[in-house]
Amino acid sequence: MAKKAKQNVDKIVKKVNKEFEKTSAQIEGLVNDALKQFDSLQNQVQEPVRKLLKEIDELRDREMKRFHEEFERRLDEFHELQSSILERLGVASKEAGKEVKKLTDEVSKEAGSAAKKAAPKKAAKPAAKAKAAASKPAAKKPAAKKPAARKAPAAKAAKPVDKSDLTLVKGIGPATAKKMKDAGITSIDQIANPSAADQEKLKAFSNVKGYSQFTAEAKKIS
Repeated sequence: MAKKAKQNVDKIVKKVNKEFEKTSAQIEGLVNDALKQFDSLQNQVQEPVRKLLKEIDELRDREMKRFHEEFERRLDEFHELQSSILERLGVASKEAGKEVKKLTDEVSKEAGSAAKKAAPKKAAKPAAKAKAAASKPAAKKPAAKKPAARKAPAAKAAKPVDKSDLTLVKGIGPATAKKMKDAGITSIDQIANPSAADQEKLKAFSNVKGYSQFTAEAKKIS
């Protein structure tokens, strides 16, 4: 009886062991399947994440490139605008120089016209005297001598003129004379026989009409 009982117990133990091993194998298989599914799921999740990160990097590169291109374009526009403004300023200064030159020429012409108008007035008296002399044939010669005598002192008086009056130099009008005095040219002698410093000062008036003849004209007066 004891033997039989022992055999039954051994059978039950073996059966239980077999069932346990079978169950363990099933559990191990389920765990392996779960791990495989987890790895697959992890790959499925990681792939979109990698793709998304790649797209973000590409988008960032595109935006940075676009930003640099836009920045370069705006910078070129700024340089063009700056060049345009500088060119306009240059043109404006040239136009101002032309206006100044035009004004100087007009003043010179007006001064010349005034001198011409003044000349007939001075000559009016000799002309009247000449007419009076013409009516008296005997007094013709003395009348002719009188104008000659009057002209001679006038010519002598023209030489020792006030050398500070720069307008006596042909081509220099009142406006130019004022500018020359402001620049330090205060005497006709400085134009007739300019020093090195005076020559530098006179160069500023090289755009004035007749500039090349200033020295020669000044020498005639001095």
